[in-house]
Amino acid sequence: MSIRFWTKKDTKPKQKKGFFREWGDAILFAVVAATLIRWATFEAYTIPTPSMEKSLLVGDYLFVSKLHYGPRTPITPLQVPLTHQTIWGTNIPSYSKAIQLNSYRLPGFTTVKNNDVVVFNWPADEAHPTDLRMNYIKRCIGIAGDKIEMRDMQVYINDKLVPEPERVQYAYGLLTTTPINDKFFKEHDITDLQPAYGGIGYVINTTPATAEKLKGFDFIKEVILYKDSVGSVRADVFPFKPSIYPYNKDNFGPFIIPKEGMTVDINPMTIPLYEMVIRKYEGFDPKQVAISDNKILINGQEIKKYTFKQDYYWMMGDNRHNSEDSRYWGFVPEDHVVGKAVLIWMSADPTESLFNKIRWSRIFKGIE
Repeated sequence: MSIRFWTKKDTKPKQKKGFFREWGDAILFAVVAATLIRWATFEAYTIPTPSMEKSLLVGDYLFVSKLHYGPRTPITPLQVPLTHQTIWGTNIPSYSKAIQLNSYRLPGFTTVKNNDVVVFNWPADEAHPTDLRMNYIKRCIGIAGDKIEMRDMQVYINDKLVPEPERVQYAYGLLTTTPINDKFFKEHDITDLQPAYGGIGYVINTTPATAEKLKGFDFIKEVILYKDSVGSVRADVFPFKPSIYPYNKDNFGPFIIPKEGMTVDINPMTIPLYEMVIRKYEGFDPKQVAISDNKILINGQEIKKYTFKQDYYWMMGDNRHNSEDSRYWGFVPEDHVVGKAVLIWMSADPTESLFNKIRWSRIFKGIE
């Protein structure tokens, strides 16, 4: 019987990574980690337009939570990491539509509620895949299944008056005896304005309280609220059928916001309200759907009723007379919802000099 002794094999010292490989590995790890965090948890956004003033200001930097409503699985997987539509600083597309996947939403810990401030992909942007459409931010006025109506600038949900956002703005005309300097407007927190009336006045967007204060200055002859009266008609307001629905931006409805599982009759009165949803957002190939004033055909068969496949929402800006929102392009599908705006982590006034840019009072401010 022979005895065999086991000995440790000679091992070569582990070769040290080169400088470029170390940096390459670190960068790769950082990109993967940032991509996962951005997709599944929080993402940073900037406010570029005044449609949500004074609740959110141009130059506010936000954190938007994907956790609240649940992150969506990607539709367009062939995309340069940490980009949206184009490669940074260029007009070169950052994605390919060669592969398009079905999207699913992972569980979140809440659903979209009335009055939430929501980031979503703009439904009217048909130049890009759904998950890469332009990002918009608005307040959710109505959720799926709600009956919505607006009377004389006041919103009613399920026949109950909805309180206005705390700092809602409307458009006013100022007739003045003399030009007004920028300092006056800044002191009164008026940032959305333009000269008008051939130099003898201004069009401003501000809160009703500020508009009332302006009436007390002797160099302001008149403060005129710009609103659409009941009965005036605008063809650019949803559902874009003024012969049947004589709506305008301050008076529309009532109608029901589509809800998953809800069934509606299809007839000449309901087709204008729901044909866009059926044609664009319910998963049909455009060739499958044919729509006229009095009927809808799906795969050549006329339908008398339709049951919706997902929830929809009605979004509006707090700057009510300077906001491109659901009044001008209709319902927002649930699969377009990105996340809930929860925190302003930084705010910089683009009109100020370098040393006065930071709005210190808005840093780490919650969003209501």
